[in-house]
Parts: sequence; C-alpha cells; structure tokens
Amino acid sequence: MTRQRPTLANGGMKRILPIALITALGFSSGLPLALSGFTLRLWLARAHLPLAAIGFTTNLGIAYSLKFLWAPALDQIRPPPPFRSLGRRRGWLLPIQLCLAAAIGGLALTHPAHHLALTLILGGIVAFLSASQDIMIDAWRIEFFPLTMQGAATAGYVWGYRGAMLISGSGVIALSVTLGWHAAILLLVPLQLIGAATTLLCPEPAPPETVDTGSIAARFRDAVIAPLAEFWSRRGAAVILAFVVLFYLGEALAGVMLAPYYTHLGFNRAIIALATGPAALVAVLAGTALGGVLVARAGVGTALMAALLFQTLALGLYPVLGLHPHLPHILLVVSVVESFAQGISDAAFITYLSGLCDKHYTATQYALLSSVAAVALRTVGGLSGVLAQALGWIRFYEFTIVSALPAILVLVVILRKYPPARTIAAP
Repeated sequence: MTRQRPTLANGGMKRILPIALITALGFSSGLPLALSGFTLRLWLARAHLPLAAIGFTTNLGIAYSLKFLWAPALDQIRPPPPFRSLGRRRGWLLPIQLCLAAAIGGLALTHPAHHLALTLILGGIVAFLSASQDIMIDAWRIEFFPLTMQGAATAGYVWGYRGAMLISGSGVIALSVTLGWHAAILLLVPLQLIGAATTLLCPEPAPPETVDTGSIAARFRDAVIAPLAEFWSRRGAAVILAFVVLFYLGEALAGVMLAPYYTHLGFNRAIIALATGPAALVAVLAGTALGGVLVARAGVGTALMAALLFQTLALGLYPVLGLHPHLPHILLVVSVVESFAQGISDAAFITYLSGLCDKHYTATQYALLSSVAAVALRTVGGLSGVLAQALGWIRFYEFTIVSALPAILVLVVILRKYPPARTIAAP
C-alpha cells in the first residue's frame, strides 16, 4: 500500500510553510508582470517612442489572454524527461521558470531606441513564459490548498507578486537612473530564479485518481472539451464571463498610459520610483489584507462590490493629478490610493475565480477565467494610446471612470441571480 502524500487537508504539514511557499511563487509570478508592463512602457517612453507604439505594447501580453489554449496540454502531457520525476505540476513549472529567467536576461540586453522589434519580441517571449508559469502556479495553489485555506493562500500569493512588482517596477526604474536600464533589468535574473528554487521545495499535489491513456481524440475531449462544457453547463455562465471580462476594464485603460502620463506631467524617474515604491507596496498589502477580511467576514460577493466601488473612485484621482502637475505629493497620494484599491480587487477577484474552478479541470478552467480577465487589458487596453492622443489626458482619464461602470451593473445581476459561495476563507 502506497503512503499518502502529506497535504494540508489531512494535517501532514504545518500551515505556515505552505503559505511561505505560495508567497515565494507569487513573487516569481509578479516579477515578469511589471517588467513586461509598466517598466517596459516607461523604458520606451524615455526612448521617446510615440504614444500609439507604447499603447500597443500591451498586445505583447496577449499570452495572458490566450493561455487557456495551451493550459490543457500542461494538464495532460507529461513533463519533459529531465523534470518528469518532479511530478505533473512541478515537472512543467521548473523548466518554464528557467527559460523565463533566460528570456529576462535577453530582454535586458536589447536597445529599444535602435532595435525596437527585438525588444518587443523578447518582451513577448517573457510574457508567454510568464503566462505559462502562472498556469502551473495557479493549478498548484488550487489543488494543494484545501477550500478553507484558499483565502489565506490567495493573500500570500498576492503579497508575493505585489512585492515582486515593486522590485521590477519602481526598483528597476530607480536603479536605471544610476546603473542604466540594461544593468537594472539584468539584476532581475537571479531574483527570477528564486521561483525555481521554491518549486524544488514545494510538495507535489496528489495526482488525479484516474489518468486517461486512451486515444488522442479521447484525451482532447477530456482535456479541452470537458472543462469548457462543464463550465458552460452552469447557470449564468455567460453573465459570469462577461463580469470577468469587465472587472478590470477601467483599470486596464488607465494603467497602460500611466508611464507616458507621468512623463508628460514632468515627473522624472526618481520621483516615479518613489511614488510607486515602498508606500505603494504597503498600501497594496493593506488593501489585500482588507480584501481578505472582507471575503472572510462579508463574503466574496460583498468584497467584489466593495473592490469595484473603491477601484472606480481611485480612477477619479487621475484627472485630479492632471490638474496639478509637478507636485510629487499628489502623485504619491494617487499612487497609494490606487495601490490600495488594487490590493482589495486582487484579493476578492482571485478568490472568486478560484471558487469557480472544478478540481477535475483546475489548470484549464482557471487559465480560461484568468485569460478572459486579461482580455480587456490585452485588447482594448492596446487602444489606450490612440484614445489618449485623441481625447487629451484629462478627458481620457475621465473616460476610464465611465468604462468601470458596466462591471458594477453586471455584478448586481450576479449577486441577485448567481451569487458566489459566501466565504472561501482561512479558518
């Protein structure tokens, strides 16, 4: 008789270690996210590239919206032979993380002002590998932690990736002032390898009770058709997907243009790094903690509504910032409030998505839902540069406030007709 693998559910492990592990994996997840987003756009803005070109860099991250296409392969295909002994989750996660560190190193050595195409290609590769890493980390988190600890696991994950975004965002920006962009980004490579070391320490979740070894058609049905069919069979599936698409729409439009917006208002890299640095990190961690408390005490639905309302109010600060340029203290307030709103949103939204997943199709369904959530950023968000140029900065950011309202209306429908489970919280 084989010995059962220790899990949180059967009491075989202390709880603090798994939370530390998911926090470290969250760090690995967040590091390339800011690098291929805000940091890359600021790098291009400082190279004096046009707004339209900067806006369309969001399309590099289309992998975050399409990752559900190859998530079934990671769910069904065995890892490459050198890593197969690590299991079905870690066996894929480790080689992806190693390739990601190499891609970040390649991106650091490019020169966007002279070879923009190469910079964008490597930025796209970083985003693709980052999205693939997210598939496996999310699958590990949902499969390993019991339902009662999903709230705590989500909080740890968010704290990790927000801390990493501080480093690959404001940290790289601040270091670029003295070291230059190339050296500052290159320092992220050893930090990205922290994720690989963490993967080796993680326990492998127990595999499914049955593994399909039938024909290719049968495996495709189980890997792709069954997860989608199971989700679409639920009441309100279309409404839920619409809400997932709309949740980050306003923030997506606003966030893409922040780097050139701050530059337009006359803020230098040192001030931007300060405003988006430690104070913003404390704010996002506080927001995440509050979001976790709201999920535990008031339920996922109430937490989602609070997150949307606060997120919309935070968007209203960007036009105010435009009316008071060259004032660093106002930039700091805007950054802190926006980060606090993001923390609440992340805790509530990630917990909501996790609760929608069937454990038989964890990787595929979570990849689908999180991909849909990124659609606004990777498609409409790419037009933000064109919109900002056409409307002007103040009217553009007023437009982002209006674009956040549809998500609130759809959530009202969901809470009335298809309410989520009240709590997915730590005991």
